[in-house]
Amino acid sequence: MLDVNQDRADTQEPLAIICGGGSLPLAVADAVARRGRRVVLFPIRGFGDAAAVGRYPHHWVGLGQFGRMCRLAHAEGCRDVVFIGHLIRPSLHEIRFDWQTLRLLPRVARLYRGGDDRLLSGIGRIFEEHGFRLLGAHEVAPEILVPEGLMGRRAPGEPEQADIATGLAVLAAMGPFDVGQAAVVANGHVLAIEAAEGTDAMLLRVADLRKAGRIRYPIGIGVLVKAPKVGQDRRFDLPSIGPQTVTGVIRAGLAGLAVVAGSTIVAQPGIVAAAADRGKIFAIGIPEPQRQ
Repeated sequence: MLDVNQDRADTQEPLAIICGGGSLPLAVADAVARRGRRVVLFPIRGFGDAAAVGRYPHHWVGLGQFGRMCRLAHAEGCRDVVFIGHLIRPSLHEIRFDWQTLRLLPRVARLYRGGDDRLLSGIGRIFEEHGFRLLGAHEVAPEILVPEGLMGRRAPGEPEQADIATGLAVLAAMGPFDVGQAAVVANGHVLAIEAAEGTDAMLLRVADLRKAGRIRYPIGIGVLVKAPKVGQDRRFDLPSIGPQTVTGVIRAGLAGLAVVAGSTIVAQPGIVAAAADRGKIFAIGIPEPQRQ
C-alpha cells in the first residue's frame, strides 16, 4: 500500500489515464502534457475514442482486464492513475474477466450492490492495493474545472436563482442514495432528476415532455443544475459539461444551466460560452453550497 503522505505532485513519472468516452480524456491528457508530464492512455474498448487516442502512447483494455492494465502500466513506469470519461455501467455477466480480475470477482460483485460512487471508490481501493496512486483529473489538470462566474454574456435573473437554489437542495437530498448529479427545475417545480440515463438523455426527456404537452411553461423557463454528490469521492466522476450540454439545455427550452464552480469539469469552455450566447441562455459557475 502506498504512503498517502507521499508527494502527489511528482511529475517525473508518467501518468496513466484510463479513458472512457467523450472528449474529456483528451482534454486532460493535453493539459497534463502542456505541463511537461508524459501521459500514457488506457482507452477502454467500446468507449475510448479510437481517432483521438493515437496522439499519445496508448494501450487498449477491456473493462474486465485489470490484470492486463496493471502489467502494462507498471511496464510504462506509471504509478499515478486518473479515471476520466463516460462509461455505461455494464452488468457483471457482460464483462469478460482476465485471470487476475476473476480472482477479485467476489469483491467486485459486492461493490455492484450500490451506486456508482460506491463502485468506483471500491475499484479505486483495489488499484491502490496493487501499487497505484489514484488522483482526480482536477488534481493533475486544475484548468479543466469551471471557474466561478458567468461563462457567457447572459446572467440568471431572480426566478432562475431561486430555481438554482431548489435544484441544489434536491441534489443534496439525493446524495445519500448515490443517485445522480443533475436536476431540472422550473418555477420551483422539479421537472426531472438524473438517474442512470445521464444528463444528455435527461435533457432529451425534458424536451420530449415539452413536445408532448406535459410541460406547459413557456420556452426560456427552467434551469439545469449540476453538483457533485454529498460525500462523493471526487477522484471519480465529477459532474461535467460541454457543448453537447448546452445543446441539450437549448433543446429542452430552458433558461440556462448552473454548475458548482471548482467541482465541475468543462470540456471546450470557449465553445460552451459561445454556444450559450448563440442560444440566448446563461451558463454560470456558482459557489459550493454550504452543507449543514
